[in-house]
Amino acid sequence: MGSVSVLRRGMADTREVADANDEWSPRRRNLGLTEDISLNDLAARTIRDLFMTEMVRGLGMLLQMSTLPAYTIMYPSEKGPLSPRFRGEHALRRYPSGEERCIACKLCEAICPAQAITIEAEPRPDGSRRTTRYDIDMTKCIFCGFCQEACPVDAIVEGPNFEYATETHEELLYNKEKLLANGDRWESEIAKNLAAESAYR
Repeated sequence: MGSVSVLRRGMADTREVADANDEWSPRRRNLGLTEDISLNDLAARTIRDLFMTEMVRGLGMLLQMSTLPAYTIMYPSEKGPLSPRFRGEHALRRYPSGEERCIACKLCEAICPAQAITIEAEPRPDGSRRTTRYDIDMTKCIFCGFCQEACPVDAIVEGPNFEYATETHEELLYNKEKLLANGDRWESEIAKNLAAESAYR
């Protein structure tokens, strides 16, 4: 047992010597030994640490900013700018012809981490598939944007609207008609935002 403790002590001593010789070791960095420090630098560092000059500068900045007039956006008559990537209320889009874009591939339903989307579909007489049911439980949605990213035809999007507070839970259970109405209402802004982001998708 004694020989093991002597061996461990010897290994620790060797490690300390190696750390002292290695200019990038944490021990040397903590001691400030990675470079030759001039007397002026050492004095400046000491004054900075001793008198907390950074804290004084920070308080000075705080006082300077407190003298400036406050600017408050007078919501709802005034509104701040929104990013084109803002993820707000969901909407289902249509083609310019009026035909709904959704092809019932169910990728959005599959990728939704909150399982907030429910889709039912059936084939049409012309052979195309369209949804008969497209529901989103907005109380489950975490606004991650995965549904929008997964959609191959840009049918489901998160639009710019963030003012959709309701009084009841049922009003936040969106069906296909509600989502299509949202798309019709916000189509111009949605198309503009998608065009602005097209280079990054």
